[in-house]
Amino acid sequence: MLNFMPKAKKIKLRIYIAGAGGMLGEAFKRVFGRDNELICSDIDVNEPWLNYCDFRDLISYRKSVLEASPDFLFHIGALTDLEYCERNITNCFMTNTFGVRNACSISAELRIPILYISTAGIFDGGKDTYDDLDKPLPLSNYGKSKYQGEKIVKESLKDHLIIRPGWMMGGGPKKDKKFVNKIYKKIQSGEKKLYIVKDKLGSPTYTYDLAENILLLIKNKIWGTYNMTCAGKTSRVEVAKEILLALNLQEKIEIEEVGSSYFSKEYFAPRPSSERLINRKLEEYDLNIMRDWRTCLHEYINDHFLRKQYLNKRNHSSKYN
Repeated sequence: MLNFMPKAKKIKLRIYIAGAGGMLGEAFKRVFGRDNELICSDIDVNEPWLNYCDFRDLISYRKSVLEASPDFLFHIGALTDLEYCERNITNCFMTNTFGVRNACSISAELRIPILYISTAGIFDGGKDTYDDLDKPLPLSNYGKSKYQGEKIVKESLKDHLIIRPGWMMGGGPKKDKKFVNKIYKKIQSGEKKLYIVKDKLGSPTYTYDLAENILLLIKNKIWGTYNMTCAGKTSRVEVAKEILLALNLQEKIEIEEVGSSYFSKEYFAPRPSSERLINRKLEEYDLNIMRDWRTCLHEYINDHFLRKQYLNKRNHSSKYN
């Protein structure tokens, strides 16, 4: 085991974050904004701290980054809707692959490191778990486009970080397009029975833990490719049950376990049966600070859903007092 010191000396960087308008952007801004200067952009300018930039356009992307003159380029944006990527293969690869090529070209020109966010979806699900050294074999256009991005980063730049998260949690009701918020919306709409697939296995990743662990790698200048998921293997059914528990609705809402074929019309893109990742390299380097997925899920729901409900109710009642 390599004995790196987690409490490395603080460094202040000027970081350009491309694709910061989604669920990852909020966490990265909070974590990296504590001690660094951030320049954030996205094609969807949904926050006052975002600048417009379409990273599919090399000329405008290059201009935006060069004007910022950063020490590090974070390329974290992507099309993550698997069904959209199956229907729109050109835009899928233009965004998820050629956008990464643009980022690598700019990073190489400026001679700065790059961070690229990949996915657990680059594996075929034939194994129960995957570590950092397992060979990717993506099934969907989304997985293929992200894996091509990985290969471009590896071939282009020596100083790079490729991070493979699992089932993402974060962003809150406004930006979360993943499983937790989908379940929450069903509950909010009044559904008393949730149909949850029983044949999908994975490892959740909390956006804040992800950002903190990436920060630790950068402080120690440990480059390379890393799986980065919360501790604990789980399934869609287990996550759904834990969501109900966090909301104190486990006695009021029923879960019906179904096979993936139940949602075959709505979710037709091929998905691996298992997306369980093991943080093998982080453990070997003694740099794994990812918490248990249940702890993170409860924290996420409490901070972004229950607290929001409480504040909304308090603000509503204050109008009449």
